[in-house]
Amino acid sequence: MSILKAVRGTRDLLPPETEIWNHIENTARSVFGRYSFGEIRTPIFEDTQLFARGVGEETDIVAKEMYTWEDRARAQSEKAQSLTLRPENTAGVVRAYIEHGLGESGMLQKLYYIGPQFRRERPQKGRYRQFYQIGAEVIGPPSAGSESPLRDAEVLEMLATFLNELGITGWKLLINSVGSASDRPRYIAALREALRDVAPTMCIDCQRRAETNPLRVLDCKVPEDQPIIETLPRIADYLDEASQAHFAAVRAALDTCGVAYEISHRLVRGLDYYTRTTFEFQVQSEEGGLGAQNALLGGGRYDGLSEMIGGPKAPGIGFAIGADRLVLTLEAQAGQIAPRLADAYIAPLGEGLNPAGLLLARELRRAGLRIEVGDGGFRLKKSFETGNKLARNIVLLGEDELHSGILTVKNFASGEQTKIARGELAFALNPDSHSSPQE
Repeated sequence: MSILKAVRGTRDLLPPETEIWNHIENTARSVFGRYSFGEIRTPIFEDTQLFARGVGEETDIVAKEMYTWEDRARAQSEKAQSLTLRPENTAGVVRAYIEHGLGESGMLQKLYYIGPQFRRERPQKGRYRQFYQIGAEVIGPPSAGSESPLRDAEVLEMLATFLNELGITGWKLLINSVGSASDRPRYIAALREALRDVAPTMCIDCQRRAETNPLRVLDCKVPEDQPIIETLPRIADYLDEASQAHFAAVRAALDTCGVAYEISHRLVRGLDYYTRTTFEFQVQSEEGGLGAQNALLGGGRYDGLSEMIGGPKAPGIGFAIGADRLVLTLEAQAGQIAPRLADAYIAPLGEGLNPAGLLLARELRRAGLRIEVGDGGFRLKKSFETGNKLARNIVLLGEDELHSGILTVKNFASGEQTKIARGELAFALNPDSHSSPQE
């Protein structure tokens, strides 16, 4: 019988790798909380129309990459509903904003999420069919200041803080403006016209995108196509005065905060809902462990998305972090993940002392320590060998120790062996304690 394995494009996350995942997620919660973001959790599948209308029917995501199925109707008179595993989460968050009337408070809603997304694309390093994102959205009625360039700059400053607190080095922020709802169609028309004669000489994907979604041509990474792309019109030449002023205000705020950035005229992002500010944080490929793909996260403003899916006017800006890629970058920059050792391994000296060992472990765990418990059926040598793999210290619990309340503790790193009163054991084993154990 063949062994069942994880489906292609998915994988299991195991210790100690999950330690770095927890570190990233905990840092995100800490940083985002300081900017007054609250967590939102949306379903992992939605009505397919949410993505068709919000993300765009001609995008690669909707046209080729979604996991979609017909949910069986309960009655013959009912029509089966088309459902899709979420390929991104912005549309779901905006749907929740509309459904629950969050805009009725008249206040900005600052929401973040952490969870899996699903796209049926070719798996490669750092890219999976089930992948994980950390993202956030700032959305609200115009009266709450949701259109303000200050919101854009605050989100970008927050992301710079997040990457710095994680210890990511060598990151670079690219920004651009794709203009307003009226700027973008004029630019797309000019781009489509410019591509008419040159698209046939480009790669197959560019030939298709030139007709269905010309903006995606600017994302092409095929080396032979780059000279052609550099000659195409730039969105900056099609911005109206309001869009130009908005983008200038975003840059001025970033300059004041000391957040470095570069303007990238090709950073337009292909999803239909983007307007005005778009951005991407990259890491140098030789430092980031991502191979040819060096993007860590990206996002932008989506001032018309709420209306696109049937809601009120609610401008917003958000981003999504590729957590899988962030993990690869941290591993490449920080080195191999070391397993987290327990503070102590309790070794009962005899099977009859197993319950007493469990009680001692309970006391120490309630004091906040990480504890492993051995088995009294182990020989002493095996207890030491096992404890040395799992913990910083070993605590021997024999009949003498149980009755006297004085326990024998050995530190594996130093080899020092001491006698410690049971009441002082939790303090002595605490790695944050600045006092040495009393003998």
